Amino acid sequence: MAKLGFGGGCHWCTEGVFQALRGVAQVDQGFVQAGAPADTWAEGVIVTFDPSVIGLATLSEVHLRTHSATRARSPRGKYRSAIYIFEDSQRHEAELVIARFAIESGKAVHTLVVPFRSFRASEERYQNYYRNDPNRPFCRRYIDPKLDFIRQHFSEVALPDART
Repeated sequence: MAKLGFGGGCHWCTEGVFQALRGVAQVDQGFVQAGAPADTWAEGVIVTFDPSVIGLATLSEVHLRTHSATRARSPRGKYRSAIYIFEDSQRHEAELVIARFAIESGKAVHTLVVPFRSFRASEERYQNYYRNDPNRPFCRRYIDPKLDFIRQHFSEVALPDART
């Protein structure tokens, strides 16, 4: 198993996105901290995955395509667009995915690749936000469209039902 962290917007959405993928064993939702300039706590998730089923490149591409990676944010803000690496060897591949996405989109991508430093879980009542009640208005409005996108564009790694 391997780990990566992702931050991009609301961690409820990010958690739901990664829970919808084959090969993802666990998604821990909360707040992530990295080194400067990303040394403040920001919403994010830690994804534990099986690289023989789903790779870093696919996870990173799903991430870039399911949040506003091209919207500039302060690296010190609560909603930092980032890929948090757990090993130095992950940096190059993550940066290649970002560069390819920037070329395809024709826009600057504001996603940082930074070393993971620390994690603090969200309150228990927010864990598994989508799975616990996918019919909440927030889930229907913001998470369901992302899951539909994954099923359409990443069908080879999409779970048929994100609530399982």
